[in-house]
Amino acid sequence: MTLSLTPFLNLKRNAKEAIEFYEKALGAEVLSMMTYGDMSGMSDTYPDDLKDLVATAKLQIGESALMISDVPDTTNVEASKQITIGITTNDVEKSKRIFEALQQDGTVNMPFGEQPFSPGFGDVTDKFGVTFLVYTEI
Repeated sequence: MTLSLTPFLNLKRNAKEAIEFYEKALGAEVLSMMTYGDMSGMSDTYPDDLKDLVATAKLQIGESALMISDVPDTTNVEASKQITIGITTNDVEKSKRIFEALQQDGTVNMPFGEQPFSPGFGDVTDKFGVTFLVYTEI
Protein backbone atom coordinates (compact mmCIF):
# COMPACT_ATOMS: atom_id res chain seq x y z
CA MET A 1 0.00 0.00 0.00
CA THR A 2 1.26 3.48 -0.82
CA LEU A 3 0.81 6.75 1.03
CA SER A 4 2.08 10.13 -0.15
CA LEU A 5 1.50 13.82 0.61
CA THR A 6 1.15 16.27 -2.28
CA PRO A 7 0.62 20.05 -2.31
CA PHE A 8 -2.56 21.04 -4.17
CA LEU A 9 -3.00 24.50 -5.69
CA ASN A 10 -6.56 25.84 -6.13
CA LEU A 11 -6.43 28.65 -8.70
CA LYS A 12 -8.94 31.01 -10.31
CA ARG A 13 -9.11 30.40 -14.08
CA ASN A 14 -5.34 30.30 -14.61
CA ALA A 15 -4.35 26.69 -13.89
CA LYS A 16 -3.25 26.08 -17.50
CA GLU A 17 -1.09 29.22 -17.35
CA ALA A 18 0.41 28.03 -14.04
CA ILE A 19 1.12 24.58 -15.50
CA GLU A 20 2.97 26.12 -18.47
CA PHE A 21 4.91 28.35 -16.08
CA TYR A 22 5.98 25.42 -13.86
CA GLU A 23 6.95 23.39 -16.93
CA LYS A 24 9.37 26.15 -17.95
CA ALA A 25 10.49 27.35 -14.52
CA LEU A 26 10.81 23.99 -12.76
CA GLY A 27 10.99 21.44 -15.56
CA ALA A 28 7.62 20.04 -14.51
CA GLU A 29 6.13 17.19 -16.53
CA VAL A 30 2.34 16.93 -16.85
CA LEU A 31 1.41 13.39 -15.81
CA SER A 32 -2.34 13.86 -16.15
CA MET A 33 -4.87 16.61 -16.76
CA MET A 34 -8.67 16.55 -16.85
CA THR A 35 -10.93 19.51 -17.60
CA TYR A 36 -14.41 19.90 -16.14
CA GLY A 37 -15.75 19.02 -19.60
CA ASP A 38 -13.73 15.77 -19.61
CA MET A 39 -15.33 14.46 -16.41
CA SER A 40 -17.68 11.64 -17.43
CA GLY A 41 -21.22 12.18 -16.31
CA MET A 42 -20.41 15.71 -15.16
CA SER A 43 -20.20 17.61 -18.46
CA ASP A 44 -23.77 18.94 -18.13
CA THR A 45 -23.18 19.98 -14.52
CA TYR A 46 -20.85 22.85 -15.41
CA PRO A 47 -21.60 25.89 -17.61
CA ASP A 48 -19.82 26.08 -20.97
CA ASP A 49 -17.33 28.69 -19.72
CA LEU A 50 -15.98 26.17 -17.18
CA LYS A 51 -15.66 23.14 -19.44
CA ASP A 52 -12.14 24.03 -20.64
CA LEU A 53 -10.85 24.82 -17.15
CA VAL A 54 -8.67 22.32 -15.30
CA ALA A 55 -10.60 20.12 -12.87
CA THR A 56 -7.42 18.32 -11.84
CA ALA A 57 -3.85 18.10 -13.10
CA LYS A 58 -0.87 16.23 -11.71
CA LEU A 59 2.67 17.42 -12.38
CA GLN A 60 5.93 15.68 -11.65
CA ILE A 61 8.67 18.05 -10.47
CA GLY A 62 11.84 16.14 -9.74
CA GLU A 63 10.93 13.52 -7.16
CA SER A 64 7.80 15.41 -6.07
CA ALA A 65 4.28 15.79 -7.37
CA LEU A 66 2.10 18.91 -7.53
CA MET A 67 -1.65 18.95 -8.10
CA ILE A 68 -3.39 21.97 -9.65
CA SER A 69 -7.06 22.80 -10.20
CA ASP A 70 -9.17 25.72 -11.39
CA VAL A 71 -11.86 26.53 -8.85
CA PRO A 72 -15.22 27.53 -10.38
CA ASP A 73 -16.08 31.22 -10.06
CA THR A 74 -18.99 30.39 -7.79
CA THR A 75 -16.59 28.89 -5.26
CA ASN A 76 -14.97 31.31 -2.85
CA VAL A 77 -11.43 30.14 -2.16
CA GLU A 78 -10.27 31.36 1.20
CA ALA A 79 -6.55 31.99 1.54
CA SER A 80 -6.36 28.92 3.79
CA LYS A 81 -7.69 26.73 0.95
CA GLN A 82 -5.67 28.14 -1.93
CA ILE A 83 -2.94 25.65 -1.06
CA THR A 84 -4.11 22.36 0.41
CA ILE A 85 -2.38 19.05 1.06
CA GLY A 86 -3.32 15.99 -0.93
CA ILE A 87 -3.02 12.60 0.73
CA THR A 88 -2.90 9.81 -1.82
CA THR A 89 -3.19 6.08 -1.21
CA ASN A 90 -3.85 3.15 -3.51
CA ASP A 91 -6.45 1.63 -1.17
CA VAL A 92 -10.00 3.03 -0.77
CA GLU A 93 -10.40 1.70 2.78
CA LYS A 94 -7.08 3.26 3.88
CA SER A 95 -8.13 6.58 2.33
CA LYS A 96 -11.47 6.39 4.12
CA ARG A 97 -9.79 5.68 7.50
CA ILE A 98 -7.48 8.68 7.02
CA PHE A 99 -10.41 10.91 6.05
CA GLU A 100 -12.45 9.80 9.08
CA ALA A 101 -9.49 10.40 11.42
CA LEU A 102 -8.91 13.91 10.04
CA GLN A 103 -12.58 14.91 10.31
CA GLN A 104 -12.62 14.48 14.11
CA ASP A 105 -13.40 17.97 15.49
CA GLY A 106 -12.89 19.31 11.94
CA THR A 107 -15.13 20.22 9.00
CA VAL A 108 -16.11 17.99 6.09
CA ASN A 109 -16.02 20.10 2.93
CA MET A 110 -16.92 17.21 0.61
CA PRO A 111 -17.91 13.82 2.01
CA PHE A 112 -15.70 10.86 1.19
CA GLY A 113 -16.98 8.80 -1.71
CA GLU A 114 -16.54 7.68 -5.29
CA GLN A 115 -15.94 10.43 -7.85
CA PRO A 116 -15.45 10.36 -11.64
CA PHE A 117 -11.70 10.89 -11.06
CA SER A 118 -11.20 8.60 -8.05
CA PRO A 119 -12.81 5.53 -6.46
CA GLY A 120 -12.47 7.27 -3.07
CA PHE A 121 -12.09 11.02 -2.52
CA GLY A 122 -12.98 13.52 0.19
CA ASP A 123 -12.15 17.10 1.22
CA VAL A 124 -11.76 17.83 4.92
CA THR A 125 -10.40 20.66 7.07
CA ASP A 126 -8.94 19.35 10.30
CA LYS A 127 -9.35 20.91 13.74
CA PHE A 128 -6.20 23.00 13.15
CA GLY A 129 -7.60 24.65 10.00
CA VAL A 130 -5.47 22.62 7.55
CA THR A 131 -7.36 21.36 4.50
CA PHE A 132 -6.63 17.89 3.14
CA LEU A 133 -7.81 16.30 -0.09
CA VAL A 134 -7.83 12.56 0.52
CA TYR A 135 -7.50 10.81 -2.83
CA THR A 136 -7.40 7.17 -3.85
CA GLU A 137 -5.35 6.40 -6.95
CA ILE A 138 -5.78 2.97 -8.52
